[in-house]
Amino acid sequence: MQSTSITPWNTYFHYIPSKLPSRHSLHFKKTLVTYTHSCHQEQEKHSTRQKDVYWQEMNFSVEKEKPHYRNDVKEQGVEVIVRSGIRSNSWWARIKAALGQRINVEGISFSVGIFYKDKHLAIPHVFVQDIRYIDWAELKRRGFEGVVFDKDNTITVPYSLNLWSPLASSMEQCKSLFGNNIAVFSNSAGLAEYDPDGRKARILERAIGIKVIRHRLKKPAGTAEEIERQLGCKSSRLIMVGDRPLTDIVYGNRNGFLTILTAPLSLSQEPFIVKQVRKLEMALVNRWSSKGIKPISHWLLPDCQYCIKDELL
Repeated sequence: MQSTSITPWNTYFHYIPSKLPSRHSLHFKKTLVTYTHSCHQEQEKHSTRQKDVYWQEMNFSVEKEKPHYRNDVKEQGVEVIVRSGIRSNSWWARIKAALGQRINVEGISFSVGIFYKDKHLAIPHVFVQDIRYIDWAELKRRGFEGVVFDKDNTITVPYSLNLWSPLASSMEQCKSLFGNNIAVFSNSAGLAEYDPDGRKARILERAIGIKVIRHRLKKPAGTAEEIERQLGCKSSRLIMVGDRPLTDIVYGNRNGFLTILTAPLSLSQEPFIVKQVRKLEMALVNRWSSKGIKPISHWLLPDCQYCIKDELL
């Protein structure tokens, strides 16, 4: 409780309750009001009179208070609510981002259809150890106009926002050939659900020097419309590079890309459940491939082995 001294005017102290009013009501309930009444003239007439202190619980309307006080209360209330909302949204976004690296509901739902009738969608056109083994010049010569990369474990280690340094020369060659028609399309950075303010996307763009596509649906769901719009060409002339068969490769094959599967850059930093899902994915892809299931042939590159380097320079 805040103490008050004798003053020659009325002093009011209104303590804002710990629970703010709902947006449906402008009333605070059970607010403690300390009222001290003292008057210089009364003190002279009644020197022995003690000051009166009244404690009471009362309901009062913000609209009935003085304008300056009402504004203060509103500003404080708005500030608390806004800050609380930011904290809540940020906290929930971080939780969802962490879970999003482990559980892909869209991927699971698409997998059901793939297991039964669309197994070929999970088979990549090309498999390489990493992007250093991709012959970008040959792909450009064949008529491809752009490249779309997954992020985690394709060009960065998990959760990093920087290019994995050994890939720098290959990325620079890709940029020199395809210019601005290069982008990152990730289920983390740039995805509205896990990167709502685009902060991760902006950091990644500055670090790598290529655009990050903002989108709302997680791979393998969704169309290539946003990518086509930003890169200015049809998806049939684009290359999708990623490390996950049931997300990156299925998405690319569904939308007409040439699909290139890479091995993960770092398993040590992946969550346990992601490692297990990855093992299952690769086991299925190897089994289906051994049974002769192939991806749909791409019209620009009928023999995909032409775009693979035998060894690094």
